Amino acid sequence: MKLVFSAASPFVRKVHVVLHETGLLDEVEIVPVATTPFDSPAEVVAANPLGKIPALIRDEGPSIYDSRVICRYLDDRAQAGLYPQARLWEVLTLEATADAIMEAAISIVYEHRFRPPEKVYDGWCDVQWGKVERAVEALNARWMSHLNGPLDAGQIAVGCALGYLDFRLAERNWRKGNDALDDWFAVFAEREAMQATRPE
Repeated sequence: MKLVFSAASPFVRKVHVVLHETGLLDEVEIVPVATTPFDSPAEVVAANPLGKIPALIRDEGPSIYDSRVICRYLDDRAQAGLYPQARLWEVLTLEATADAIMEAAISIVYEHRFRPPEKVYDGWCDVQWGKVERAVEALNARWMSHLNGPLDAGQIAVGCALGYLDFRLAERNWRKGNDALDDWFAVFAEREAMQATRPE
């Protein structure tokens, strides 16, 4: 298998962490690419017609894409139990919440990176950050019992989302008023898989 990969993407990192946690890392060749919203290399488009990463190129079937699909596939392949049936809907909801944090954060980053300074719309960035704030507050208020439970894909997604906020939007300080989540992340970020996949 081959993983179309960019280390800075939190969605790619989520898959990369799952590879570490499931013991499948040696079965996957990492294919580094550089993409932007305006330029998708041919190998990315060949694996995903939307031109987005991550994409997983399989030997036994067509490429699969969207990090949630890839994570489910890898978990099933390894029988790792990252999507336990007893907590499945909670895990999927937690993963969706984390993915939405990533999407909103990336939208802020792209607004500043790809627009001329005079065309940056601060109101748009504020709306996106509002989504992040509400989601982080909800994690802190309602999800700590789950986050402190056995490892699952929802936890991995949240860890990667918070890591991306630190990586790209540290000045916005998601930690303010979210002490329980801050404490959880301090421990979770020390996992070997998280340390091995830190963007730089």
